[in-house]
Formats: sequence, structure tokens, C-alpha cells
Amino acid sequence: MFGSGKVRYEVGANTDATSFGGIAAVHQLVSKLGLREQIDEGLQLLKVHLPYHESDHVLNIAYNVVCGGTRLEDIERLRHDTAYMNALGAELIPDPTTAGDFCRRFEEDDVVELMERINAVRAQLWRGRGRDLLGPVAYIDVDGTLAPTTGEQKQGMDISYKGIWGYAPLIVSLANTREVLYLVNRPGNLPSHTQAAEWIDRSIVHVSPYAERVCVRGDTDFSLTGHFDRWAEKADFVFGMDSTQPLRHRAEALDDACWSRLERGPNYSTLTDQRRERFQSNQKERIVTERGYVNLHLNFEDVAEFDYQPGKCKRAYRVVALRKNISKTKGAHVLFDEIRYFFYITTRTDLSAAEIVACANERCDQENVIEQLKNGVNALRMPLYDLVSNWAYMVIAALAWNIKSWFAMMMHSKSERRLYIGMEFRRFLNSIILIPCRVMRRARSITIRLIGYQPTLDRLFSTWRIIDRTGFG
Repeated sequence: MFGSGKVRYEVGANTDATSFGGIAAVHQLVSKLGLREQIDEGLQLLKVHLPYHESDHVLNIAYNVVCGGTRLEDIERLRHDTAYMNALGAELIPDPTTAGDFCRRFEEDDVVELMERINAVRAQLWRGRGRDLLGPVAYIDVDGTLAPTTGEQKQGMDISYKGIWGYAPLIVSLANTREVLYLVNRPGNLPSHTQAAEWIDRSIVHVSPYAERVCVRGDTDFSLTGHFDRWAEKADFVFGMDSTQPLRHRAEALDDACWSRLERGPNYSTLTDQRRERFQSNQKERIVTERGYVNLHLNFEDVAEFDYQPGKCKRAYRVVALRKNISKTKGAHVLFDEIRYFFYITTRTDLSAAEIVACANERCDQENVIEQLKNGVNALRMPLYDLVSNWAYMVIAALAWNIKSWFAMMMHSKSERRLYIGMEFRRFLNSIILIPCRVMRRARSITIRLIGYQPTLDRLFSTWRIIDRTGFG
């Protein structure tokens, strides 16, 4: 079916075209939110603004990521794309070396100020079209991760407990909209909870005015009992607790009547009703059994609850205990059954014990946000030479991820908003940004003439109409 014939390449004259047809809509949204003015007002990194301002550098790096760039060097391709610059109304944009130099100008206070300036504009969306997404409860998720690097001269890096050299960023995100609220770079040898209390406090203060209720979630590393009483006055929380001996003794001492069976629903539903016979058996289970590997099989789960007062707290909190009955097998032989306990401490009294477990497990979706920061927008690549400059790059690159959520909040229907908020960045790039177009820039207007078809053009046009007629402020 594939034919071949004579092929000839030509460079078109008098045609100003680019493959980033959606970038103008994104830039219009950012401009109407007032992000440029916020950045220029808050950051004072340049002595002379000839020709660039601080916002020019920040948006230049962020838009490079929005257009699929994976490193600072990719800015060079955009500098030679006149149609791209015309779509943004720019005469010139900084080159890669200038962008790297800009990141190296940051001090720690400057990075914090940049994050606060970004947070200042997102509040306009939470008061408007994103208000329904916050729902009855706004969930703040917190976790740490590893950002490895193969460099040997990057200041501030260290070796982690896994033997990996690099940094250990702390990520605080809003689960409802998947926005990154705070991204903090730290040396690679620090535990996940280091400095976490300060950023959790900032997040609660930032989100509380726009949500009916705020709930903070984290794993066992973030059960910072010394802060529980203070957090409980401002928000709810659900944290995992280490399976310590006192907690296990409390759980084992409970009567059988206190335990109830936990029934979990399916992890996902298939789009097709019929499946082939060969796909109906668990292939992993079959291979493990045939080769005689040790396998753990969950038989059932039970939940119970009791009150518990940590040593650093002045009051007791609700603890939900999850008891797992696990069979340990080797090949086709059953070795023994094992009981494992998991514990969750919370201020939530409006949820049942089973719902507390489900709420805590839903925090795992933050791992998808972290994965997108690593491999979607490549915010954790560590392209610069020290901790603070890499921190600045992290925050600016993560802005591209937040812009995706902001664009999704401007969509017409609630279902579309949730679909695009949960979408991977690469799919968003291919659906909204990478659309071939011609750009005609006149004295007072810019016309984007799309010359390629995308099935998502209807969503781009409907969102653009909302952005075009919406005034923030």
C-alpha cells in the first residue's frame, strides 16, 4: 500500500508557519492571569532590563517545556522559529546560555518568591472556573522523591539511602487539580519529611480561603506528631503510621467484633465486554508458580479503629487499623499465613474506617504527578551546577505542568476539565500544542491560521473562546 516516487524538498518563501499552533492560546491565558506582572514585581534579579525582564526568562523556559523541549538547549530551535515568536508577540527571546545564567542568579529567597507569585495567580482560577474542582474537600498531598544525576561537580548533591547520587526534592501538590503548589530541592541524603512542616503550613494557608475543607495526606514519613495539634486547628489530615509495637498491641487486643471485612472495588473497568480467553488468566501468577518462586497472595483484609494519643500530642486522634491476611506460597506449596498491620491516623470523623483507607490509598495518585515532573516536563533533570539554580529550573519547568491544569480549568464542561487535568503531559502536547499553523502578525493583532487537523480542535476552539472573553482580576 506504500508507494514511492520522486521526492523533492523545498524551503517555502514568504510563509511564516510553525508547528506550535496552541501556544498562542496558552500565552493568552497566562497573560490574562497577570503572571508576567506578578513575576516582574516579585523578582529583582536583573539590574538592567535591556532587553529582557524576569518574566521573559521565566516564560521562555516554561514555554520551551510546553512545546516539548526537554533541555535548555532546545530553546535554540524556538529562537529561529519566527512564527513561534510572532504567535507570542515577541521580537526576540533569550538563548539557552542566557537562560542558564538567569537560573544561576537565584538565591533561595528568590525561588520561594517565584513560587508565591505563581500561587498568587492560580487563586483567580480557584475562585472562578476551578471552584467546583476543589469540591467539598481540597486534598493537599505531600511526598519526596529522588532526582538522580550522573554529574560529579554539582554542588549540594549527596548520596541517598539507595546509593543514588543526586537531590531529594519535596513535592506538595493539590490532588483535585494536580497542580504543584510547592517544589523544594534538597540534598539527596535527607529523609522525605525534612522541612516538610513549613511547606505544609504554607499550603494550608494558601488553599484554605478557596475550599470548604482542606485535608493533608502523606505516608508514614510525614506523620510529624509534633505538628498534629497545630494542623488539626487549621485542617484535617490522613497520614500513615509506622507499624510500631504499641500500635500492633492495641490492634491485636481488639475483639473480633471490632473488625469488619474490607471490600475493595475493581482497580479499573475495561472498555470492552468480551476478552480473549488467553488473556483471562493471570500470566504473572502462572509464571511465578511454574518456576517455584516465593509468592505473597492477599486472602482478605479487615479494618478496625481506636483512639490513640501520640507522645508529642495533647489530644487523642482516630487511628484506623488495616489487617491483611497473606498466604505465602512457593510454587504450588502453601508455606504459612501471615498477618500484617497498617495504620492510618486522622482527624476525619465523617468517613468510615473503610473510607479512610480508600482516602489514604488515593494519595498514591501523586506518584503519577511526580512521574510527569520527571519524564513529562523533565523538571527534575538537574541541568545546572548547584542546588539553588537547579531548584529554580525545577520550579519554572513545573510551571509548564501547572499551565496544563490551568488550561484544563478553562474548558467548557466539567467532564472535559477532569479529563485534561488527569491527562499525561505528552498527550496534552500532542492534542493542544502541536498543531501546524500559519501566523500573521499585524500592528494590533495576531492571526493564527491552523493548517493541520486534530480531533481535539473543538476543545481548543471552545477553550479559546472562554479565555478570550474572560477577564481576571
